[in-house]
Amino acid sequence: MEYLVIIIFLLITLFILKIIFGYSKKQIKQLAENKELDKIAEKYPDNIEICKEYLKMLNNENVNIEEDNQAVNSLYITISNKILIANVRKSYTRIQTIAHECLHSIQDRKILMFNFIYSNLYILYFIVISILATLNSLPYKMTFLSILIVGGFIYYFVRSYLENDAMIKARFLAKEYMEKKNISTKEEINAMVNAFDRLNDIGIKSTNYLLFMSIILEILAFCIIAFFR
Repeated sequence: MEYLVIIIFLLITLFILKIIFGYSKKQIKQLAENKELDKIAEKYPDNIEICKEYLKMLNNENVNIEEDNQAVNSLYITISNKILIANVRKSYTRIQTIAHECLHSIQDRKILMFNFIYSNLYILYFIVISILATLNSLPYKMTFLSILIVGGFIYYFVRSYLENDAMIKARFLAKEYMEKKNISTKEEINAMVNAFDRLNDIGIKSTNYLLFMSIILEILAFCIIAFFR
């Protein structure tokens, strides 16, 4: 019965958070599509060159850079100290997206490594206890659920800190870069920065919502398994 109460509570929580944070994938996509700003961004060098220039500005030029046109999301890979740039060549958002990943590369190494190791262990823990619960081979399910909840909060706290830090600072780094390159007019730079601000306003809230939602869904999945087993 306690699992059913938790399941209902989690579903209500997800519904409320979606309304509060106003998550809308469609809205984010619309904000990221702007042909006028795309034309402005076309004036700038290719993605790898922009990435190198950002890293030089950040005094961190020992990072490996790779561009993968098949990838959907750009990311910084901590363990290999590599920035993977996705297929963003035709979008104005690339100016800020690349800045975001470069900023990840200069974050506290201890926190980055902890996030990498801990997140993998957390996912492994969830998979193992879910399988054991499904096989009805997991005693004291509520204890393991408690550990999953606490572990989820730790995961969220660390990951959200890293993402928020990079998202907030990326806008300023991108603006500094554009001003330094002196390719665009002041009006064009302001238009780009204003677009970044609008995108970040919903993007930061959405990122935090999606991170928290992923944890809630894992807890929800385990509770459903435990309830029926």
